[in-house]
Amino acid sequence: METKQPRGPTSAKRPIAWGLALLLTLAAGGAALPLPAHALDHGRPFMIGVLTPSWGPTPSAVALRDGLVELGYRENEHFVIGVRFTQGNAEELYPAARQLVHAGADILFTVGDSASLAARRATDRIPIVFGTGSDPVKLGLVDSFARPGGNATGFTDRTIELSGKRLQIFREMIPGLRRVLFLYAADSLSDRSQAKAYRAAARRMGVALVERAANSEAEVRAVLGRLKRDRIDGVLSPWDVHFNIPGNIIEACAKYRIPTMFPFSFLAEAGALASYGPSAEPAGRLTARVIAKIFKGADPANIPVEVNTEITFTINLKTAKALGLKLSPEVRFRADRLIR
Repeated sequence: METKQPRGPTSAKRPIAWGLALLLTLAAGGAALPLPAHALDHGRPFMIGVLTPSWGPTPSAVALRDGLVELGYRENEHFVIGVRFTQGNAEELYPAARQLVHAGADILFTVGDSASLAARRATDRIPIVFGTGSDPVKLGLVDSFARPGGNATGFTDRTIELSGKRLQIFREMIPGLRRVLFLYAADSLSDRSQAKAYRAAARRMGVALVERAANSEAEVRAVLGRLKRDRIDGVLSPWDVHFNIPGNIIEACAKYRIPTMFPFSFLAEAGALASYGPSAEPAGRLTARVIAKIFKGADPANIPVEVNTEITFTINLKTAKALGLKLSPEVRFRADRLIR
């Protein structure tokens, strides 16, 4: 996920170039590993279609590729990956999913609830493996965690369950935190669920949560342009990247010198003050195990949904310095990662 503003047509409208290395300009890397015998049964490389609302291959997609290589599969020989990214445009997810289906994808790997729902709408036949998500049962993607029952399985990341803890850590970082903005996409089910969780946590903590549901990027920019007038002390970013909300938050809060808290660490790398939530890279590597089972003929209906339990608290010290913040030694000590 990049935080810059989208430019040009979305990837959903472009021809698919199978091969993640081509898209990432990465070499396959590593010494040749023993060939899994079952990889020959397919007769050609497995085609994995990655669907994401982001701006390119996400950390979990890169980790998926690396995880398959670690399991003994060779890119372009045993599997190829094609990525469809819609640059924050939720309406393009379903057409992008259909394009992957028509292009011959054997497996769809989805990033986020919106992508998973679009993939499920596009096919009830091709296996769908979700690397991140909130509640696949509530969304109707699976019948249960133990027995998914359809063509979808994968990992949930508990990001909504972690909302209260995320707000608590944010308040401990910023003692004067009184009014916190949560800006999210009005049409995002996961964002609305996260708003509900933040609402309950804010009441318990005595924090004023300012909720704004946007229907366009213009609305997002308008809300962020009023940060000072609305006396906002800090901003929480949603999970979804609809309307490039995370990127706009980082840009506006740097301008107005307002602290930010995000769900994922790679956004702290992009300039957010901090993040607390599930790690994307482990999710990708764990998903590689699930996809390897499907390579071998396993039915997604019988592969239990698992939970990504690796949680990371990241602080960007460069951003803290730019904001003029002096973080307590206790807060710095609690961080799993400090970006200097």
